[in-house]
Amino acid sequence: MASEASVDQREVYSLLDDEYARQILIETYEETRSARALSEACDASEATVYRRLERLREQDLVETVQEVDPDRGPQQVYAARLNRVSVDLTTSGFEVSVDYVDETAADRLTRLYEELSG
Repeated sequence: MASEASVDQREVYSLLDDEYARQILIETYEETRSARALSEACDASEATVYRRLERLREQDLVETVQEVDPDRGPQQVYAARLNRVSVDLTTSGFEVSVDYVDETAADRLTRLYEELSG
């Protein structure tokens, strides 16, 4: 698990307070999802999902991966990059730290492909 301290603490607070951003993180934690699938899962418009995805990408909380869908061809899908977010109370206020997963979405897709192909 990799840890990085260079996050915009206010933006991470804001994202964790946002229902759609939280749902996107949950939906993309174990499997990649397209914006359309996220829109359906979050009961939000695709425009709303894309806005949240952009903010999540800026904080490196999700990543974009190209995937080939047999019916639709190449498409962008999204995967959560974080494993844990910690909020610590200190004498100077709150500190937010994000622990990132070591495995990228591309690594997970490769592993899944290898598992499925035997």
